[in-house]
Amino acid sequence: MSEVKILVVDDEPDILEFIRYNLQKEGFQVLTASDGLEGLKVAKKEVPHLIILDVMMPGLDGIEVCSELRAMSEMKDTIITFLTARSEDFTQIAALDVGGDDYITKPIRPRVLVSRIKALLRRSNRLGNDSEDIIQIHDLVIDRERVSVTKDGKSISFAKKEFELLYLLASKPGKVFTRKEIFAKVWGYDVIVGDRTIDVHIRKLREKIGSENIKTIKGIGYKFVF
Repeated sequence: MSEVKILVVDDEPDILEFIRYNLQKEGFQVLTASDGLEGLKVAKKEVPHLIILDVMMPGLDGIEVCSELRAMSEMKDTIITFLTARSEDFTQIAALDVGGDDYITKPIRPRVLVSRIKALLRRSNRLGNDSEDIIQIHDLVIDRERVSVTKDGKSISFAKKEFELLYLLASKPGKVFTRKEIFAKVWGYDVIVGDRTIDVHIRKLREKIGSENIKTIKGIGYKFVF
């Protein structure tokens, strides 16, 4: 993964070092900048594959930096993700509106950070399709190794098949999984279940994480949206 270049822009030295250390451990080439103006200069010179932008910075904030980056033709394929506080709902929306691809909420957890970055790179075909133990989509965190799910920092209990179904859908946000695919990957071809089994499990998922995240594609199947 040494060919993958990541730029981190944050005015807090401790956060820069924390992110740099954890991403370098995974083999990424990491560049850093301590403010928005420096971030723009480094980005233009190096053209990184992915940029991590803190929203709250003196001078040019992350929203302004992202807007300027998206105006550069050389940045059209660069992934941009923001660092935001958990309570910054308005800022998170603004960040996506100016061309951000995603956001990561603080406090930052190393394993979640790495998993999130790999997921973003994988969606842009910068990495292969190896499965990840942790999926984070905004405030929803799914840990496959621990078979645990948290949302807004609160733990949610799932039955085994509910968890497997949620993990499957969330592993590829936006992808429509057909009912046949879901049966094969969650229950297996050798298991006989009723036609309503998937519907019942989808209803339970919606009750636990919210109905807005799982969309029914009539006559085809389901997809995870965010």
